[in-house]
Amino acid sequence: MKIGRIIFAVIILAVIVIVGIAATSSVLIIAEDESEGGIPGVDMGATWNLTGGFNWIYPGSSFNAQHQTLHNIHLDDPDNPYGAAKEIMEYTYNISPNIIITVNNNAAEKIFGGDIISDIRQYDWGDGMDRGDAADKAMGDFHMNYLAIPECLLTGDMKIHFV
Repeated sequence: MKIGRIIFAVIILAVIVIVGIAATSSVLIIAEDESEGGIPGVDMGATWNLTGGFNWIYPGSSFNAQHQTLHNIHLDDPDNPYGAAKEIMEYTYNISPNIIITVNNNAAEKIFGGDIISDIRQYDWGDGMDRGDAADKAMGDFHMNYLAIPECLLTGDMKIHFV
């Protein structure tokens, strides 16, 4: 009985800490494309905070002082890619995310349905939309499946990194 209470208290404390961090800083959400083989690349990104909501960023235009882009964090800094992502966000946007959420292709398709990656590419490259508008349109084509988020966290298709 005591162990159950301790576990419950630890879970509640963890939730309070995560909510507190999220409430006081920006969160970086990045979509990592692992479908091209080898080292994953960051294809989409967004910042989120309580006051500003979501703001799309383009990984190819987000860089550090050495001009290494957010798109290539796994290639440029394989030992600490999320530390590199934080440095890039600080350099380009003057924000310092303490939480980075990564979503792979499987998670994106489970959460947003269909072939969301292909839809974004079609709207972006095929229809000439801005990358953020293409992502908004593709995500708007389907209803978000919020129940897939816990599943994606459990399967590792979606990860939370504290930096």
